[in-house]
Amino acid sequence: MRTHLRIVAGSLKGRRLTVTVAPHLRPTPDLVREALFSILGAAVPGRPFVDLFAGTGAVGMEALSRGARPLTLVEWDVQVAAAIIRHLQSFGVADQAIVQRADVYRWIARWDAPSEPVTIFLGPPFPDFERRTEALLQGLARLQQKLAPGSVLVLQSERSWNPDGLPDAEHWEHRQYGRNRLSLWTKEI
Repeated sequence: MRTHLRIVAGSLKGRRLTVTVAPHLRPTPDLVREALFSILGAAVPGRPFVDLFAGTGAVGMEALSRGARPLTLVEWDVQVAAAIIRHLQSFGVADQAIVQRADVYRWIARWDAPSEPVTIFLGPPFPDFERRTEALLQGLARLQQKLAPGSVLVLQSERSWNPDGLPDAEHWEHRQYGRNRLSLWTKEI
């Protein structure tokens, strides 16, 4: 099934991504992306942004549209990563983004975080919350350790998933949008 996602605001506002939605691909709805960037506000322009489990790349491209620099998108699926690259090229912003094809959990283990604050969005496939729970929680804990003060982590999950087991659970803020939950954690300065 093909669908269209729209960049909500910024320099790419109104541009559309045409994506084929495979069973494992779960695009972040426009409303959720709009809410996410409203919450993030100043944690986007001029800061590195990392879109893990990038899928359509819509979240990362929304960040780029709103002034994030540089943008890194990490996606395992070859065809999905190629589609992200095609969209970046057609929007004329391919030089402002890096697409890395990798298993996100392994990428996290190898990643060297910048010394400046970074914003990271994780939109894991919903089955990972049950099938790869340990890997997901370990990955989040690793990111929390590596990030510079002032950095922000955002996890998109289904509303039905219980976030109580998140590392440093008491410092996450949760917002719900339909079946989606955004959980945000900021590294204290």
